[in-house]
Amino acid sequence: MTPERAVAGATAPCVSLRAVSVTFEARGRSVPALQDASLDVAEGEFVALLGPTGCGKSTLLRIVSDLQRPSSGTVQVRGASTAEARRRNDFGFVFQEAALLPWRTALANVRLPLEVVDYPADQREARCTQLLDDMGLSRFGHAYPSELSGGMKQRVSIARALSWNPSILLMDEPFSALDEITKNQLQDELLRIWQREKKTILFVTHNISEAVYLADRIVVMSAHPGRIRHVLEVALPRERGPEIRDTLAFIEQVRAARLALQDQTSH
Repeated sequence: MTPERAVAGATAPCVSLRAVSVTFEARGRSVPALQDASLDVAEGEFVALLGPTGCGKSTLLRIVSDLQRPSSGTVQVRGASTAEARRRNDFGFVFQEAALLPWRTALANVRLPLEVVDYPADQREARCTQLLDDMGLSRFGHAYPSELSGGMKQRVSIARALSWNPSILLMDEPFSALDEITKNQLQDELLRIWQREKKTILFVTHNISEAVYLADRIVVMSAHPGRIRHVLEVALPRERGPEIRDTLAFIEQVRAARLALQDQTSH
C-alpha cells in the first residue's frame, strides 16, 4: 500500500501531509530528519507511528500540531493550515513524561488548559471532575503529583489533554515509561475513550504489540532520515480487549508489523 490513502465517504481527510521534509542545521551542516512524508488520516481514525528511535515520529507530530514548520511540503488539517487548527484548539497533546505542575493538584493540573482557552468558568470544575472520574482518579483530585504513581500521573496528563474536548489527540510514546500492567490498563482506557468519543488519534510508539493493539493502521517509518515505508491495515475487530492478545490473528499482525519494521532497520 502507498503511504497515501483516499478517505472513503469524506470530502477531505482530517490530517493530510504531502511530501513533508524537515532538515535541521547542526554544526554547520544540514541533517535531514524527515523526508517526503505523505499521509492521509481519516476523521476518527487511530493511527500508530511505529519506527526506531530517531526516525522522525515525534517530528511528524510536531509538524501536525504546528509546533514546528516543515522545511518543505504541505500539511493541512481539515483543509486548513495547522496554525488555524491550533487556533481552533483542535489538538490535545500527551507526552512521554506527564509534565504536571508540581504545585498544582491533579484537579488543578487538568483545569489549567481551560483557564488558558477561556473555557466557561462555571463549567470548569465539573468538566475536570468528570474527566478524573473517567480516568479512575475520582479520589485523587486534591493530590499533588508527588503523591501520585507514574500511571496516575499519566492518567492526569491524558485528562488534561482532553479537558477542552479537542478533536485530534497527538500522543508521543505516552506509555513507554510505565510497567507492563499499568501500560495495558492505560491502553484499554485509551481505547474506551476513543471508541466513545471517536477522536482522531496519532500515536507514536516503538512497541509493535502496542501499535497493533491500539491502531486502525500502522505507519512504519525508516530511520535516518525518517521516511514512511509501509502503511499496514490492522485487520482485527474493533471491540478489543486483553484476550485478543492471545489470538492467532493478533500474533500474525504483530509478526507482519515486525517484518515491516525489520525491513526498514536493516537498510
